[in-house]
Formats: sequence, C-alpha cells, structure tokens
Amino acid sequence: MCAGCGEMKPKKELVRVVRAGDGTVSLDLTGKKPGRGAYVCPNSECLKRARKSRALERALDTAIPESVYEEMEKEMANGG
Repeated sequence: MCAGCGEMKPKKELVRVVRAGDGTVSLDLTGKKPGRGAYVCPNSECLKRARKSRALERALDTAIPESVYEEMEKEMANGG
C-alpha cells in the first residue's frame, strides 16, 4: 500500500523507502535493501503527500530529516 495515496498496488509497482539498521533512511529502487521498509508510488506527488502526513515517519518509526526527503524527490524525478 502506498504511504502517500493509500492505494493498494503490487509491490513491483511501488518504490520502497527503507530504514537501515544504523538508522539511515533511503530510497530503495530495487526493493532488495535490508531493513524496515515502507512503500510509496513512484511519483513525487505521493512522496509529498506521505511527507505532509508523516506517514513514512510513522511506518519506519523514525524521524526523517528534510534533506533525505529532498534527496528522495530528486532520485524519483531522475528515475533512480
């Protein structure tokens, strides 16, 4: 389920946001990085919604710095 829009979609259609064991948060375009994950549609609008509602922070149980969100938006805009 997308953390931004709430739509149920197959995992392959979503992008995973992962919190690694050391607490770093990053975009996982392959879906294979180790750690706790949350999913978001591969568009910046859903990422913005998830950011505004703090859905990713709740799902990953950690505070996400603004710089990480900005980096994720850039990666998404560039397609990875």
